Amino acid sequence: MKTKRYLTLNLALVFLSLFGVFAQESSVSESSEEIKIVPIEHATAVLKWNDITIYIDPTGGKEAFEGFQKPDLILITDIHGDHFDLETLQELDTHKAKIMVPQAVAEKMPETFTPQIDVLDNGDEKERYGIKVEAIPMYNLREEALKFHQKGRGNGYVLNKNGKRIYISGDTEDIPEMRGLKDIDIALVCMNLPYTMPVESAADAVLEFKPKQVYPYHYRGRPDVSDVNKFKRLVNDGNPAIDVVQLDWYPNSGY
Repeated sequence: MKTKRYLTLNLALVFLSLFGVFAQESSVSESSEEIKIVPIEHATAVLKWNDITIYIDPTGGKEAFEGFQKPDLILITDIHGDHFDLETLQELDTHKAKIMVPQAVAEKMPETFTPQIDVLDNGDEKERYGIKVEAIPMYNLREEALKFHQKGRGNGYVLNKNGKRIYISGDTEDIPEMRGLKDIDIALVCMNLPYTMPVESAADAVLEFKPKQVYPYHYRGRPDVSDVNKFKRLVNDGNPAIDVVQLDWYPNSGY
């Protein structure tokens, strides 16, 4: 079983600043709104929001989720194998879960999942378990990267509950729809070349939409791993009030 790295957040209080390269665990005391983010690997995570368990882009097989509660909600951003892994979905006990996906993912899922699926196109929203989920565009802008993620195929997501907002970027560049986000408490922002965007673009977008906290994730590229320490410096040089939280998204890779 993988060692769990997580952050427990009290969103009603001032956010905790984390120091060092990668946080293993951090918590702030009691609140009616508790969020726990547990990286599994790369784009895959478990998000616990009070008593609701959310799997984000579940990959890695059933063993990657040992010790976690069964999901209430599953969010899948895109068709690529580091986001959509049908074998993992079939291995997991998802019988009580709603699965939110873009149409391109729904078309690749067998009919046995049909009763569980909510298809969201860019701009759609759906409420499940008291969480309103908004589907946000995710796509490439650079000419050399347009083949990777075309506009309209995949979804980023904004989760809304009790006045708190969490953004999950999926695979994207610093698109206008990201830059235009408002009132984001927590943002998971990708940065890897050649597939998404460089750290400079990610930092510039974050400085524009100003989340209270930002987590660099999905930062393993080809051939290089993105410099998340540089990302933190760029963000905090531009706005020291933004809390850049560095968790270990590659516990078995030595990054």
